[in-house]
Amino acid sequence: QVQVVESGGGLVQPGGSLRLSCLATGAIFEINAMAWDRQAPGKERELVAVITSDGTTNYADSVKGRFIISRDYRKNRVFLQMNSLKREDTAVYYCYANGTYGLGILDFSSWGQGTQVTVSS
Repeated sequence: QVQVVESGGGLVQPGGSLRLSCLATGAIFEINAMAWDRQAPGKERELVAVITSDGTTNYADSVKGRFIISRDYRKNRVFLQMNSLKREDTAVYYCYANGTYGLGILDFSSWGQGTQVTVSS
């Protein structure tokens, strides 16, 4: 099995920055995509950013130009650099990874438990 664990959440003032980190562990053979999504109170969960195995990235319109997703392929980590944070960015942020494990013949699709990001003065 593959586990995904997020870290780096916290309280930040509007206009500030925060960096989230996510680590995938287990008998990973290959990771295809890694992503971040979020869920704010009373709202549906939404995809924030995704990065594929070839480095292609995609962002939600609401975070374009402010957030940057990056990846450490050797260490099975993904990061989300969040700049110019707004109150509406307040949410629980979840990390996601998919790929294969074991000898590469078993698929996995794993979510983390989430990390809280609060943007408030």
